[in-house]
Order: sequence, then structure tokens, then C-alpha cells
Amino acid sequence: MMDWTDRHCRYLHRLLTRQTLLYTEMVTAPALVRGGAVHLLEFSEAEHPVALQLGGSDPEELAQAARLGFEAGYDEINLNVGCPSDRVQSGTFGAVLMKEPGLVADCCAAMAEAVPIEVTVKCRIGVDDQTPEEVLPEFLAKVSAAGIDRFIIHARKAWLQGLSPKENREIPPLDYALVHQMKALFPGLHLSVNGGIDSLEQAADFLDRGLDGVMIGRAAYHQPADLLLEADARIFGGTSPLTAPEEAVHAMLPYIEAHLASGGRLHQISRHMLGLFAGRPGARGWRRVLSEGATKPGAGPELVLSALDQVGQVPASA
Repeated sequence: MMDWTDRHCRYLHRLLTRQTLLYTEMVTAPALVRGGAVHLLEFSEAEHPVALQLGGSDPEELAQAARLGFEAGYDEINLNVGCPSDRVQSGTFGAVLMKEPGLVADCCAAMAEAVPIEVTVKCRIGVDDQTPEEVLPEFLAKVSAAGIDRFIIHARKAWLQGLSPKENREIPPLDYALVHQMKALFPGLHLSVNGGIDSLEQAADFLDRGLDGVMIGRAAYHQPADLLLEADARIFGGTSPLTAPEEAVHAMLPYIEAHLASGGRLHQISRHMLGLFAGRPGARGWRRVLSEGATKPGAGPELVLSALDQVGQVPASA
């Protein structure tokens, strides 16, 4: 979710759900430790609970980055061992680390020693020509021996050569059964499933069948109201914080005003709001008004309200 789940996206999503754990986009340890890019750790207190997702392969550097994340106030530090991006591979981290479970264990042990908050791992079921049924149990065994109790498993292989990052999210077949097998093999671990899940019904089914958690990425981004507005009630047995996406739009206006006052631009926030009305009458008009106007100088809350006027409007030809 690099370039997607930034702090503006997470603020919006937190308006829709109080209990779902939110994750940052992946931040590389070298950028924080060597590059001094601590601005990447900025987030709103309203986002809690929120986990910082790190990328890296040097135990000492990851420990330093985890410490920075803890000091910034994050609730969890997550190591990404699943991203197949070319720029991630060139840095020897992400999904390529599925080939080096011992190194991942060393990284996790160093991170866990550096911070008092939980360290978790997001991984694939394997990469390239690996046999997932063989490598995934070995990976979980070695990394859990380093003190890691929680894993999020993207139930697809990653092909590091021949497929783009986008294709790696869609082409390799999903193997949910293998994730269930890992839960049976490692009953003491907290295992969540990720990949291809696009409804709360699916999520509830995974939980009912014994998994400990479900991570939803692209669907929650493109259809945030559909996936998140009912999550607190459906999954956690609580109360939904809002009843409709229109409420979320109005709740975002003070945040937008504050961002603009600090020198920001509307499109930096509004791009994450485009899917709020997915599938509803007027959704196309909502997206059009925001997409065409948000990058223009001076665009602000008035444009958002103008876009909201499009929602529910039925074309005359309908």
C-alpha cells in the first residue's frame, strides 16, 4: 500500500472505524535511520490504534527504526516481508526475504529487543520456485522462535522476476487453505490472512473458521465506506461511529482546513476520498468534481461540498 495508506488516508479510515487496526504504508528503515526522513512518521493521535510498517534487512538499522517508531507513538511495529516491488528488491528487503528466514528472525529479534511494543511480520506464502507447503512452515517456525507471535500472511506467492507488483497482487493463485493449515500447525500463533478479500462477509467467514485476524487492503481503500463503516458492528460487536459516508465527508472538513492552513493541498487528502460513494448514484460525479478541481490553486472545502452535491443525483436520461 505504498503511496496509498498515508496519514491522510488513515485519518479518513479512522472516522469510519474505531476498532480496526490501521497500518502505515511501508517506510524503509534506511530512509529513517540514514536519510533522517522522520517526517514519514508523522500521524494524528486520532489514528490509534495504528501500526508502523517497516522495510529493511539490517537488524541494527531496523532496531533503530523501530525505536523511532515507538518514540513517535505507534502501537505496533510490523516488518514487511511481502512487498514484491522492484525498488524493494533492490534494497534486499520485502518479499525477497522469504528466502532468508534466518535473517528475518535476526531482524525481528533485534526489533523486539529495541522496543516494548509488539513486533509483527507480514509475509507471503513463498516466492518464485519455492514450494509454499515446505517453506512457509519453516519460515513461521524460525521467525516465531525469535519471539514473534503475530503474522499476517498474504496467501499468494510473489514472483520476483517476470511479474510487476500489480500482477503479483492478482495473478499468483490464492491459497487460503494453506493459511488455515498453518493455523492448525501453529495454534499458539496469532495468524491473519490477507489477499483478495473484498467483503466483511469473507472476513467474518475466515474468523469463524479459526483464523485470528483478517487484513484488507485494496478493497478497503477503493470502497472504504462499504468495508469500514460496518466493521465495528459486524466484526467487533461494537457500534459504528458513523452511519453514512456523507457524515465522513463533513467530518473531514476541519481536517482539510487545517491541512490547507499549514501549506498543504486539497488533492493530497481528497484523492483518498474518491471511493467513499462507490456503487452509489452520483459516485461518478463525486469523483469527477474532486479529480478535476482538487489540484487547482485555492481548492478547498467548498469544492468538497460541491462534489458532495453530486451524490444521489440521477442523470436526466436515467
